Amino acid sequence: MSTDNIQMGIPTKIAWQLQLLAGVITLVLGIVLASHPTTSLNVIAVILGIVVIMGAIFHFIRMLDRDEQHRVWVGIAGLIELVVGVVLIRHLGLTRALIGLMIGISWIIQGVVALLAGVLGHPTRSRFWPIAFGVISIIAGGVVVAVPEHSVSVLMTIFGIWFVIMGGLEITLGLVVRHESKTA
Repeated sequence: MSTDNIQMGIPTKIAWQLQLLAGVITLVLGIVLASHPTTSLNVIAVILGIVVIMGAIFHFIRMLDRDEQHRVWVGIAGLIELVVGVVLIRHLGLTRALIGLMIGISWIIQGVVALLAGVLGHPTRSRFWPIAFGVISIIAGGVVVAVPEHSVSVLMTIFGIWFVIMGGLEITLGLVVRHESKTA
């Protein structure tokens, strides 16, 4: 087998096909997210609820193990997870709002950490960018926390547009790699 056709362990003709496939998947995902953000969020919410219910089932199975020392607590945890999973699936608006709250709170925490890093940072390094990032992140997180369900729909649309752009770039890169492999 010739080493000319192998790049980092992956043959070139497979590498461009994988890149093209990743681009098409990213592009399609972007189109779906941008055109149907609420529906996409509902799917994510249902998947989240299913994952929590699967955790409950795991806890119930652990509860049946005679060697489990904390069977009662494991059973209670499973029951709570089951109820939470059903609520997440049944009340999609609440789940979308919770997703928005989690994003907003994480941005606020990230902003506070960046702001503190900028204020308390090393005096020889620039403090402007960490402080600016911190302030922007805190403001964005505050907006998302204030109106989480609407904000997360807007974020899904923005992510969708970003995925369309990235998918187009990945497809282009795949075609460039294909062209270069044919000319080499």
